[in-house]
Amino acid sequence: MKRIFAILLYLSMILSFSAMAFAETTMEKINRTGVLTIGTRTGVQGFAFINSKNEWSGFSIDLVEQAIAPEISKKLGKAIKVEKKESTPPTRIPLLTSNAVDLIAETMTDTRSRRESVDFSLTYFVTGAQFLVKKGSPIKGGQDIAGKRIAALKGSTSARIIREKYSSAQLLEVPDQTAAFQALTQGQVDAYTSDGTYLAGLIGKAQNPGDWLIAGDFYTYEPYGMAMRRNESDFRELVNNGLMEAIESGKYFELYEKWFGPKGEVPYPLTAENKRFLSLQVVPK
Repeated sequence: MKRIFAILLYLSMILSFSAMAFAETTMEKINRTGVLTIGTRTGVQGFAFINSKNEWSGFSIDLVEQAIAPEISKKLGKAIKVEKKESTPPTRIPLLTSNAVDLIAETMTDTRSRRESVDFSLTYFVTGAQFLVKKGSPIKGGQDIAGKRIAALKGSTSARIIREKYSSAQLLEVPDQTAAFQALTQGQVDAYTSDGTYLAGLIGKAQNPGDWLIAGDFYTYEPYGMAMRRNESDFRELVNNGLMEAIESGKYFELYEKWFGPKGEVPYPLTAENKRFLSLQVVPK
């Protein structure tokens, strides 16, 4: 019996080492399939959403298709296709770690705790959390939410900060923005808190935009990065090179104007401070 057990253990070890030896890197997978699969959103106006023609659209998707995918194609010496899968705050890291997607390209904040599970690109967008309220609301910022019912996306940075720093508020975690805005319009909550870009997008597509206000200064710092599997420096370098080239060439700012300029999907002006921050991330060639 001991001999049989030893043989089985040996075979198990051989199979484990074989699996490790033949595990594909992200670049090997893309080279084999000709496809870069990204996890992105379906309902974040301006960033990543399904438009009226049932097409994936948005700033982060454009960055992948016009800046990152060309960099990968150049490295591989062949054209690659970009495929999209829906990701949400609770599912995006599992999608990456299970190899279902290769890159998360949406409104994902780069945090130290998330870096324990995934790697991030350079910061490609900066915003912060605020509050969406009905016009005339007494909520002017975080100092006013004690005892108030506050909606936040499940698994989001905003939900965590409200729980940790504003424990006197009544936090309601919701699955998506539609549920959050519905709860707000129906009076089930007093405010919805999320990144300012999300809130501006909701106002932009509301039936009566004038009924809503974004309240308060940023109470969080939300540096968005594109997430990928850990310890794949070759892939991360290509993602970063694509983003740096877009910033340096001006392509980034053209796309920003398209989606967030005065005539864009979600007007959200780029501050001089943030523009300088983005530019300072571009290292010399």
